[in-house]
Amino acid sequence: MSVCLHICLTGVESTGKTTLASQLCATFGGVLMPEYGREYAETIGTDFTPAALRQIAATHSQRRAVLLAERPALLIEDTDIATTAAWFRMLHGVRDPDLSAMPAVADLYLLFAPDTPWVDDGTRAFPGADRLRFHAIISDELAQRGIAPVLISGNWAQRREQAEAAILAAMKDGQ
Repeated sequence: MSVCLHICLTGVESTGKTTLASQLCATFGGVLMPEYGREYAETIGTDFTPAALRQIAATHSQRRAVLLAERPALLIEDTDIATTAAWFRMLHGVRDPDLSAMPAVADLYLLFAPDTPWVDDGTRAFPGADRLRFHAIISDELAQRGIAPVLISGNWAQRREQAEAAILAAMKDGQ
C-alpha cells in the first residue's frame, strides 16, 4: 500500500461518484481529490480534444501529487487517469499512448455501475446505449492496467453501503 490509503471512484457519468466521494470523506475523515475534468468542462468547455484530455490528466495528476505529499491517512479521488484515458478512447476511438503511459496509482478502485438514471447537467455526454459502451470501455481500461475494481451498484443507499464496506476492508487489510 502507498503512504496513505488511496481510494479512486470511477465509472460513467451520473452514477453518484462525486456525491459519494464527499460523503465518504465526511464518514472516514479523508481528504477529497475532486475531479479536474468536471472543473475543466464547467470553466473551459466540453470540447475534449486529445490535447485537452492530456491537459486534464496532467493537471489532475499534479493536484493529486500535492495532496499525497501532505501524507493524509485517506485520500478519496473522484476519478483518475484510467477514467480520462477511457474518455479519450470513447471520444477518439483509440488508446492514447501518452495517457496509457501515466500510471493509475490508487490502492482501491470502486467502479460505479451505470444502473442509475442519467441526468444531463450540461457537462455530460453519454446517455442511453453510449453509457453502456462507455462503462465497457472504462472496465476494459482498468483491466488493461491490471486493476480489479470493486463494483458498486444499486440504489444510492446500497452504493454507499458497498463503498463503505470496501473501504473498511481495505483499511483492515492495510493495518
